[in-house]
Amino acid sequence: MNSTLSDAWMDKPWKIRCITVEDALPIRHRVLWPNKNMEECRLEDDENGAHFGVFINDTLVCVASVFVAEIFNAALFNKTQHTARLRKFATIEEYQNKGIGRFVLRHIMALMQQQSVSVFWCDAREHAMSLYECCGMSAQGERFFKGGIPYRKMSVILPVSL
Repeated sequence: MNSTLSDAWMDKPWKIRCITVEDALPIRHRVLWPNKNMEECRLEDDENGAHFGVFINDTLVCVASVFVAEIFNAALFNKTQHTARLRKFATIEEYQNKGIGRFVLRHIMALMQQQSVSVFWCDAREHAMSLYECCGMSAQGERFFKGGIPYRKMSVILPVSL
């Protein structure tokens, strides 16, 4: 799947493609959990996710995994709604702060909206919260820690796609 979002991104050499978990693991390991072994960077439900990679030429520089779930919401008059959780979102260090994260995050959010996902969320490392905020997500709840790293839940309600 190759995609650009608007003319502003047309001059960038970035391409988004669906990838396998095996493709994503080395970047997850390198960026998110370098002190763990590669297998510890695998998620129990990886086979149920959609995995995306951003390529510059043929080099994979960013990975993200998305997991869609149905939840029953009695508050919405007994309707089922779809939520999507972003996990293991990582960009190789030398490619960070160049707009690649915003590019892939906006692409994934647009794709989720097309698939009638109503809530998009993630557990964001606190140092990366501004990335999610620039894409319309906001912090929910209190700070929590995973492996000594501070996180906040971030989410956004996606408009219904007609």
